[in-house]
Amino acid sequence: MDARKLKENFTLVAANGVDVAEYFYADLFATEPGLRSMFPAGMSRQHEVLLGALSKIVSSVDDPDTLIPYLEDLGRRHHRFGVLGEHYVPVGASLVATLAYFSGTEWNEDLERDWRAAYGLVASVMNGAAAELVS
Repeated sequence: MDARKLKENFTLVAANGVDVAEYFYADLFATEPGLRSMFPAGMSRQHEVLLGALSKIVSSVDDPDTLIPYLEDLGRRHHRFGVLGEHYVPVGASLVATLAYFSGTEWNEDLERDWRAAYGLVASVMNGAAAELVS
């Protein structure tokens, strides 16, 4: 996983602002309509939260001392909202689809592999922290 490439790519993607979050949630709810009920009717605040979390994660991707505690806290908070381990798969698929869409011609197999690896780490740490709450 190349942290520099992830950061550069996220800068490109994030330049699209709230459109990124809108696309992500549209894709997620189209593929997993049952997840829609886990979110508020008005999604404006949620869009900001998503973009903030992604920015924090990407900026810390090469700093495990910052990233891991942040992800553990995020995982515990998501658990309290009803997020289950099985939800991480469709969320990851929608995230990759969103990144690919907003990357345009910059998207390639290496970048996809790096993003999938990064998301795998994110999901693993978050899900692990959530699992500690129920054990």
